[in-house]
Amino acid sequence: MNERHVALITAFHEALSHADFAAMERCYHPEVSFGDPIFQEVEGRERVMAMWRLLLGVRDRLHVTYGDVTADDFSGSAHRTARYTFAKTGREVVNEIDAQFRFDGDLIVRHHEEFDFKRWSKMALGRPAGLLFGWTPMWRKTIRDRALQELNQFRP
Repeated sequence: MNERHVALITAFHEALSHADFAAMERCYHPEVSFGDPIFQEVEGRERVMAMWRLLLGVRDRLHVTYGDVTADDFSGSAHRTARYTFAKTGREVVNEIDAQFRFDGDLIVRHHEEFDFKRWSKMALGRPAGLLFGWTPMWRKTIRDRALQELNQFRP
């Protein structure tokens, strides 16, 4: 167990729970990459932070709990529950997320998250779209394309 890296993952989640972008950014390496089922791959600290600003802007009343934080000298993991109102639909979402981290020095250089896309889609988008289409590759591509387009147009 690497206590510095456990503290880094903890600091990131504390900053996320308070939407403290400056503190989140201090956790990331300049060449950080981020991946998840929606954004897939985002490269570089500036772009990753823009993604977080965008995400937190479309969520209302974000409440984050996290646990199961582990880390060694090279990698770490944590489980997070994010509860929020998806602003575009006004629907309540409870997203269970498993995060993996890799470190370069004492900073996060790789951050990857996994969650159940179909479950998220059903909660965030509701019926019929999320329930009927949330599992289809075409629907996932549509959501991913929209997210990437929003990120490309986003200016904090």
